[in-house]
Amino acid sequence: MQRETVTGLVLTLNGERLLERCLKSLDFCDELLVVDSESSDRTREIAEACGARVIVNPWPGPVAQFELALSEVRTTWVVSLDQDEYLSDELRENIEARLSKKERVAGYFVPRSSFYFNRFMKHSGWYPDYLFRVFRLGRMEVTASGAHYHFTPRGETLKLAGDILHYPYESFAQHMEKINYYAEEGAKALRERGKKGGLLIGLAHGVMRFVKLYLLKAGFLDGKAGFYNAMAGFYYTFQKYVRVEETGKWGGE
Repeated sequence: MQRETVTGLVLTLNGERLLERCLKSLDFCDELLVVDSESSDRTREIAEACGARVIVNPWPGPVAQFELALSEVRTTWVVSLDQDEYLSDELRENIEARLSKKERVAGYFVPRSSFYFNRFMKHSGWYPDYLFRVFRLGRMEVTASGAHYHFTPRGETLKLAGDILHYPYESFAQHMEKINYYAEEGAKALRERGKKGGLLIGLAHGVMRFVKLYLLKAGFLDGKAGFYNAMAGFYYTFQKYVRVEETGKWGGE
């Protein structure tokens, strides 16, 4: 049975590290669409070499960028990946098989397995990280909280076996850079909601975050990686709540 048509969608910004592997895992799709936020590395060159249609648009935030991207999709289905992810062979085969069945669902949730420090995390709240990444065009809503986006289905969903393989960081240094960005965006979101911050609130929330990741989510079973991740979680949360009360540049006018 011929499957329904599908687009592989990737939003990019300086994503040359894993983009080729990402797009090759999507090469069963009828079209590859890359929406790039003015990368300064080889991202667009790699995307075009993989046969993708590339659209360049300055980053307007995740919701607006996805809305632009989805307005360009010409197929019935979409498989959406981040630039640091690719489909496992098992998941790729299962997507093709299920699309051939033409099930009348809004889409499919799929598990994501993320690599941190020296292993794919199996605990720490990281796995299985079910995400709505295979969906019918028009049957998904994009929302954002701070720096993070979310896909919400509009209608019935099912789950697929096989993982999205995710390599979010190249190093601890890069993780700290992302924490800095996420903490700033998170603080802005808290301010907009009228939430309070400060030293004691930051410490309390940071400790709770560590306890959740390392103990309640069994991060200790992930070895050193689990401990390092829980400490990073503490630092991110502490920074987010401390920055809520920041009023401007230190020593500035």
